[in-house]
Amino acid sequence: MSQHTAVIEWQRGDQPFSDNKYSRAHNWTFDGGAVVRGSSTPSAMIPPPLSDETAVDPEEALVAAVSSCHMMFFLAYARKDGLVVDSYRDAAEGTLGKDERGKMSITDIVLRPAVSWSGDTVPDAVQILDLHHRAHEACYIGNSVRSTVTVEPQ
Repeated sequence: MSQHTAVIEWQRGDQPFSDNKYSRAHNWTFDGGAVVRGSSTPSAMIPPPLSDETAVDPEEALVAAVSSCHMMFFLAYARKDGLVVDSYRDAAEGTLGKDERGKMSITDIVLRPAVSWSGDTVPDAVQILDLHHRAHEACYIGNSVRSTVTVEPQ
């Protein structure tokens, strides 16, 4: 077992609070020192400048975490199989909607990884699907969410 930490910090500053017109922008600080600007999703309910369009919102972060975890297992399995990956790009997408309980949720996440290969052995479509299957089964972030996670190799 291991622990993973993030410190989330928000400060009101000199903004009013009771009028609901306060900034939702905040910082995520991770144990290695990386700081990421976070915010709510810019929307009609929380438009800029109350939300920061340049920041990462929690929904995007969840989709990115699932995609990143899948990629790291995919790369590990490809290496173990003697394959050489030159690049990996995933245009992942999550859908926010009501789940079967009627609660707002990321209801599904679609991963669309495009992989470039080199080396003596380039895998065929069946081998690539197998790598994605193994990565999907092993990805503990994907295993942690209620959302359906679909992998659509490009």
